[in-house]
Amino acid sequence: MKNQSIWRRFADRITGEARRAEFAELSEDESFIPRSGSDPRISSACWGVAEDYAETLRVWRENPLARRIVSLTTQYIVGRGIQFHCADMETNRFLDRFWNHPLNQLDQRIPEWSDELTRSGNLFLRLTTDASGMTYLRALPASSVARITTAPLDAETTLEFEIRSASGIFNDPAGYRTERIPAADRLQPALEDAIFHVAINRPIGTAWGSSDLAPVLKWLRRYSSWLEDRARLNRYRNSFLFVVKSRLSSESQRVQRQKALNMRPPTPGSILVTTENEEWAVLAPKLESHEAGEDGIALKKMIAVGAGVPLHFLAEPESENKASAEASGGSAYRGFEQRQQFFLAQMRELLLLVVGRAAIVDRRLDPNVEIRLIGSDINAGDNLRASQSALNAVQVMRALKDENAVDRDELLRVVYRFLGES
Repeated sequence: MKNQSIWRRFADRITGEARRAEFAELSEDESFIPRSGSDPRISSACWGVAEDYAETLRVWRENPLARRIVSLTTQYIVGRGIQFHCADMETNRFLDRFWNHPLNQLDQRIPEWSDELTRSGNLFLRLTTDASGMTYLRALPASSVARITTAPLDAETTLEFEIRSASGIFNDPAGYRTERIPAADRLQPALEDAIFHVAINRPIGTAWGSSDLAPVLKWLRRYSSWLEDRARLNRYRNSFLFVVKSRLSSESQRVQRQKALNMRPPTPGSILVTTENEEWAVLAPKLESHEAGEDGIALKKMIAVGAGVPLHFLAEPESENKASAEASGGSAYRGFEQRQQFFLAQMRELLLLVVGRAAIVDRRLDPNVEIRLIGSDINAGDNLRASQSALNAVQVMRALKDENAVDRDELLRVVYRFLGES
């Protein structure tokens, strides 16, 4: 009994030995978001995926810092847009029609895909191909994916996806109506609907990715609570009451005097003259908030570190100057560059999938064609440094060529290298 996993013992207890064979058929690499609370195959890890997605979506909707982090990533990864180039002219014309098709419009959809990938850690694209070979793309929310089935002992080879019905109609007490859609396979293209899955921050051996906001969710909540407490504190700090002490003979006189003052309270800046029988005072709360600014900066630093951006990216210049800001941005730029390279590689894989499906119908298309994707510059300062390096290289190589130390081809090779063209 000790050799059995907790999962096996839980299955035996809930479903009995009669259902044991059904559980044995499930691969260890099949991870899923549970369909309903009545499904006994739900595990705590699967619930964690669903809860994390719901929480990141809620925080992105409500918290300005979370939305800023997501938009920053898209601004650097996508920037002014993504361009593609294909050596084969016929394939290039097809990709241009696919890219700008009214039902695709990838220039508008790609920023939304980048937001979803950053926000949820997963991007699910459904590929639908018509009889002419044209493919249409629709992004699916991660919450609609009930299960990802992978090959045994290989979480990186996805076989199929179980998708919840968009209508959300129950067909039985067990859960939502679902459909099984195969994973897109470039090596074995087909015209049937398929799912193309992109995941980031994915631990080894799992099929699901993780949101960029996951490490900072707790600190975003704490920062929001701190800011709300500060606003509430400042509001009550400015509250006050007038306390009037008078020599009155009865309770009725006190009530009458209070009613008279409430009807015409003193306005700020007015002059109040009283007799020695009446004394006025102000009652205000003594609310202190020592080192509140340092607490806010500490919380925001944790958010910035978790998001991988310098503090001034989150509207907090603190004590930074231009030089320190540029130095602190170096690590963030490298992170954005790595994410951009990954995103472009995935978009290239998507275009190859589209070409492969179209090549089934149109033999003029080359499914193995080389496609190159070009993204926007991450840091404009790199262009200035590249141009300065190229200028210095031209001067040095020209002097060497005048001395017949190098030929013209070597001069061009070195200059192009400094320009970043090779």
